[in-house]
This record gives sequence, structure tokens and C-alpha cells, in this order.
Amino acid sequence: MIREQEWVAEKWEDVETHYRIKSTLYEGNSEYQHMKVVDSCLYGRMFLLDGIVQTTEKDEFIYHEMMSHIPLLSHPAPESVLIIGGGDGGILREVLRYRSVKQAAIVEIDSHVINICKEYLPMINNGAFKDKRAEVVIADGARFVKETTAKYDVVIVDSSDPVGPATVLFSREFYSDIHNILSDSGIMVCQTGSLHMQPDEQRDSYTLLKDSFHIVRPYLFAVPTYVGGFFSAMFCSDKIDPCKTEISSIEKKIALAGIKTGYYNPGMHLSVFTLPGFLNEHLL
Repeated sequence: MIREQEWVAEKWEDVETHYRIKSTLYEGNSEYQHMKVVDSCLYGRMFLLDGIVQTTEKDEFIYHEMMSHIPLLSHPAPESVLIIGGGDGGILREVLRYRSVKQAAIVEIDSHVINICKEYLPMINNGAFKDKRAEVVIADGARFVKETTAKYDVVIVDSSDPVGPATVLFSREFYSDIHNILSDSGIMVCQTGSLHMQPDEQRDSYTLLKDSFHIVRPYLFAVPTYVGGFFSAMFCSDKIDPCKTEISSIEKKIALAGIKTGYYNPGMHLSVFTLPGFLNEHLL
């Protein structure tokens, strides 16, 4: 019997969202942040960092597909992929679906995130951490990209919001360092927050990214459990413009790869880059 008071609340400035839960599966602190895993009535298992929903069992596929397939299908033949953050393993799972990918490194500052997600949300990584192409590095993402000598075809920045240990992942220096480790036709994507709740984050990130990349394309997708409902990301490259991609080419690639998706589809590959008027004006 579910008691009416069993709820978890996500507080965000002037907005508070409540989720009815069956139970709390884990709650504790790491060196960097507070972590909580609950079994919610509507979204299944839910993972929160410092009180903010990071992912849920029911809608995780949306974010992870849109952060992965947009860059990987835009690149002609991605072989090396770097994921900054992403300790739940969802993006790693999607990246490793591509046979062309020979190496996928995930750099996560907090080992407890990986351990907790492996234990309580194993359906998200779906065995990705056991893939022989996967490499896990427990380190500061900003320091890693500054010091590494490796080159990557795709870099995916799967960070939490720009507070605490993630703040440095939204800086001009960090974006410049990522640019330096990309291969000749390299692509970087990063999340830039809620469309309606974090407009300044989108504008500031866009401005900083334009300093390092010739092509910066914001795109949008809907994630029900992210505050505001609509979420934003930025696609960055010096040579590849996703808006000039042929849908027929994407359809061929995804068919050859044998990849089935729940949210992403080839037609969406272009449509997500069509922005509402108010966002276009805000980015100017």
C-alpha cells in the first residue's frame, strides 16, 4: 500500500516537481555530491544528484539517444569516442552500438556514480561497461582533456548542471581544450540545459562555443522528467554541419548498423535543429 506522503521533490528555483514513489533504494553522499535512487510510480527507478533528477528508467532513452546518435550519424566513420561524465552508462551503451567504434572512453569524476548506477540502474548501461571497447577513467574531465595526447572523432559532454564539480565543464578553456583533442572532422556535443528554465546557460554556452568552433548548432528534444520538459544541446564542429546532412544518408547508415531507437529517427536528425523564434533571438 502506497502512503500518500511518499513523494520525492525536485526543487528548481521557482519550480518544484513532486514524484510519487514506492520506496527509496539508496541515499548517501560521495566526496562530490548527494545521491539518491528511488523507485517511482510513474517513471520507474530514478537517480538524483543533489536533489536534481538525472535519469529515470522510463525516459532515459530519449536523452541518451539524442546525445549519441546525432553526432555519431553525422560523422562519416567514428572510431574513437570520449564521454565526459555519463556515469550511468546510457550514452556509453548507445555509442557502443556502432560497429565502427573501436574505443569509447568514459571519464567520470565520481566513481560512486558509476557504482550506484551499476547496482541500482543496471538496465541503463545494459552491460556496456563490460564491452572490451569501453574504458573507464575516474578523473576530472577538464583536467583529462587538457592533459591527454589522444585524438577523438566524437566527444560527448554528459555533465550535470553547471554547479559543483561540473562548473568547469561550461568554460571557454574547457571548450577550447576539447577542440584541441578532436580529429580533423571531429564533433563535440554538450548539454546546455532546459529550454525554458535555463535560457542564460544556452546563450552563454553558445557564445563560448563560437569562440572555439566554426559550426555551432543548438538542438532541442523533449525529456519529461527534466525541468521545463524541453532540453537543449549544442552540436559543434569545424567541418561537419548537421543541417546539411542528407536524410537518405542517415537512413542508410542506421539501417546498415542495424540500430533500432525509441526516440531518435532519421527525419528528426534535421528537424531538431529548427529552433523556436524566441531562442534564435536570445542567442543573437
